Amino acid sequence: MDDLKSFDIKFIKGVGEKRAQLFNRLGIFSLDDLVHYYPRKYQDWSETTTVAEAQNGDTVTIKTTMITPIKKAIIRKGLTLFKCNFSDGDNIIHVTIFNNKYLADSLRTFDDYILYGKLEKKFTDASMSSPQIEKNDSAIGIHPIYPSTERLNSKAIAKVVKAALDKVEHFEDTLSDELLQRYDLCSLDFAIRQIHFPSEQKNIAIARKRLIFEELLTLQLGLLKLKTKKSADNGYIIEKDFSGEFYKLLPFEPTSAQKRAVNDCLKDMKSSHAMNRLVQGDVGSGKTAVAAALMYTVIKNGYQAAMMAPTEILAFQHFESLTELFKDTDLRIALLTGSTKPKEKKEIKKALLEGEIDLIIGTHALIQNDVEFSDLALVITDEQHRFGVEQRATLAMKSKSPHLLVMSATPIPRTLGLIIYGDLDISVIDELPAGRKPIRTDVVDSSYHERIYNFIKKNVDSGAQAYIVCSLVDEGESDLISAKEYAEKLSKTAFKGYNLGLLHGKLKAKEKDNVMNAFSRGDVQVLVATTVIEVGVDVPNATIMLIENADRFGLSQLHQLRGRVGRGSEKSYCILVSDNKSRTSQDRLAIMKETNDGFKIADYDLRARGPGDFFGKRQHGLPNLVIADMLEDMETVRVCQACAQEMLKEDISLSNYPLLKKQINDMFRKVNN
Repeated sequence: MDDLKSFDIKFIKGVGEKRAQLFNRLGIFSLDDLVHYYPRKYQDWSETTTVAEAQNGDTVTIKTTMITPIKKAIIRKGLTLFKCNFSDGDNIIHVTIFNNKYLADSLRTFDDYILYGKLEKKFTDASMSSPQIEKNDSAIGIHPIYPSTERLNSKAIAKVVKAALDKVEHFEDTLSDELLQRYDLCSLDFAIRQIHFPSEQKNIAIARKRLIFEELLTLQLGLLKLKTKKSADNGYIIEKDFSGEFYKLLPFEPTSAQKRAVNDCLKDMKSSHAMNRLVQGDVGSGKTAVAAALMYTVIKNGYQAAMMAPTEILAFQHFESLTELFKDTDLRIALLTGSTKPKEKKEIKKALLEGEIDLIIGTHALIQNDVEFSDLALVITDEQHRFGVEQRATLAMKSKSPHLLVMSATPIPRTLGLIIYGDLDISVIDELPAGRKPIRTDVVDSSYHERIYNFIKKNVDSGAQAYIVCSLVDEGESDLISAKEYAEKLSKTAFKGYNLGLLHGKLKAKEKDNVMNAFSRGDVQVLVATTVIEVGVDVPNATIMLIENADRFGLSQLHQLRGRVGRGSEKSYCILVSDNKSRTSQDRLAIMKETNDGFKIADYDLRARGPGDFFGKRQHGLPNLVIADMLEDMETVRVCQACAQEMLKEDISLSNYPLLKKQINDMFRKVNN
């Protein structure tokens, strides 16, 4: 069969028009979708045993004969029991079937059956509750268990998969014999047939190895081709390095990690291709200083630089700090945001076009059609996950192949970053500046509220400020108290007489900025907020953060929130409140208490929740993986990355791998769209 993708699922034996709709809900539309809908686990019925040989509590496969008719008992409304006895030739097994009239009606006394389930043994008695019961010996083997729905069970899916496999004479291989041999991989035909209906247990691992390798290789090839596509010729070769001169402007000695990141970027900017790099660092690791070193060098080489921040207040903060840093230099700096006055905007745009501004800092206002540059060589986006790819690309298009630097404070384990940011080169700042104090973190339950409020008031009375974080905005969203309701309650009780502010995502941008500005000035002493402050301005005077219902947040999100305090010289505190007594929840929050290292926290969070939850349902813009696991198969990721690089080096168009090329296009089509 030539094209499995065009073969509609409804034409496979046992499906039809109506059943096809049930398969469609599982994302299965074609024969190709079906054969790549892999089992989630297996039941091994291949080895039969007897009651005498089995241990109490074992899950077993037993050949039996039904020796008594069904007895029906209605226990209560909605619960009917069907009881009967089977024999393995030597011992009797008492079987109870719950609420399955169809199965009970199909059983016949003195017929032979295979029972599969948990065997309970007590003295001379043996019993099984709701075992799986099959009529003949063909059931003996390894059974695939598929993700299913109420109206389409695993057994029905397996039957259709078998019919589909019977229609395909042979699955043509996507990989060469040389690659199969080098990486000890089985053929694609063997892998697909054995992943669904393994003839023996060891074949599951053999099939999985091949299919995982192919999926990750396809992903890596796609990402590398994407990176190649983005590797435009360098229109702005930065010949002279001014980073040493820049370091003298800093009031501190940069860390070796910061210098390493700067050197990575300068190496890119001196090469034949424009830089396309991510600088990833934990909260407070000094990413802005790295960006500033690059801006300084680019400008000293005679070009312009632009920095885009996700909010006006963050853009203003960058403008203020960089203006202060460059005050003794001849750099010309400007700020452009949505609230810049029309007359000033016009002047700034004119100056940019005429090359009278060296460095522009701003928000989305920078990507408006009428903003043009004289010689833009470097584009920097801060907190890159807050911008869409299109927004970054629009700013980059305002010049001929400028260097692109994206910065992120979201800690992601480096190995995972290789996949997520596969179209970017990565530099990691894995070192905090000297003198930065760790934030003391405590985990308590709600019975501590009065003590916490008193602690906050004591510090606020001494001139400090505090954040109180809630997970919801409006009343009625769940049983949790909302930010609005909580702020009102606190203003009338524990914090009566104090200046409280309220910040949440449903406020307009201008209202958010007004609240944050008031907090930055110190006019607001306690800020009640939702996670909208996860990425925000530095308020060095804020030394306490209280996070309510902390178990409802991801650990990486908690770490980002915690990073809002500890920005000044005073000792800072983060208090996590949770009444969730589950072991899992307690263990997760204990990690926050144990370490301030965002990468360790991200790694734990990733292992606990998996990549899908870690990045949301769409895995951070990546194609969805069907069989590979970003964590468990990380070694295969590395192997596939090396393999992909070698393949593209020898054959950039993959002309020798037409099926693999088609597979890459199919995998990335949805993402590109």
